[in-house]
Amino acid sequence: MPGTLSVVLIALNEAANLPRTLASVRWAHEIVLVDSGSTDATVRIARSAGARVFTETWRGFGLQKNAAIDHATGDWILSLDADEEVSPKLALEIHTLLAAGPPLAAYEIPRLNHFLGRPLRHGGYWPDPKLRLFRRGVARFESRAVHETIKTAEPVGRLKHPLFHYCYPTLEDYIEHMNLYSTLGAQMLVENGRAGASWPWLAWNAVANPAATFFYNYVLRLGFLDGREGLLQHLNHSVYIHWKFAKAARLARAKSS
Repeated sequence: MPGTLSVVLIALNEAANLPRTLASVRWAHEIVLVDSGSTDATVRIARSAGARVFTETWRGFGLQKNAAIDHATGDWILSLDADEEVSPKLALEIHTLLAAGPPLAAYEIPRLNHFLGRPLRHGGYWPDPKLRLFRRGVARFESRAVHETIKTAEPVGRLKHPLFHYCYPTLEDYIEHMNLYSTLGAQMLVENGRAGASWPWLAWNAVANPAATFFYNYVLRLGFLDGREGLLQHLNHSVYIHWKFAKAARLARAKSS
């Protein structure tokens, strides 16, 4: 008997992205969305698509996504972000896999990231495999404020067809994201005792590290082949690294004083 599939998402004011995401998984047995207080049409859009909607106080990305998993009832879980889309070929691949009886309990999915409307196929942004499909009960998200990943003790397979990620349609979106994530990343560095306040620490992490990351991804990993969008992505990613460590140094100095 084919396994049932629950698609789980979290959202906050995702009305612009949600219709595309939900349309790509309308074939699933169940859609679960955990909202953290949207003031736009997010909840209405989700309910009109047949999703089961739960409202919960924001507790961080990992805990919020685990809450969505806990509400699911399917045999299998497909965890998505609200700005992602299951490609038609991926939908067919998942349906075929579940109908045949998967040999493994967890699967990574290649993710094709789009920046300013362009898919990035170089510089480390493809295939960007993410563990997103798993049998219910065998995997959980880490309890982290940012850059949360799914952990499992089971062997992990990999699907062939892509998940589309429309992460940053405008530079304004990316700058806002960089500011938030660099703050959260800096806080994690301080909490884990990995932040310094000395000039050598700051010079290496906030200057040399961003420059080396840009050279590695843009030049050695051929990020320049993604044209103007590739250049802007890698420049801004290096700025994000600078911000994160600069903020961490400031927080470390404040903590020590």
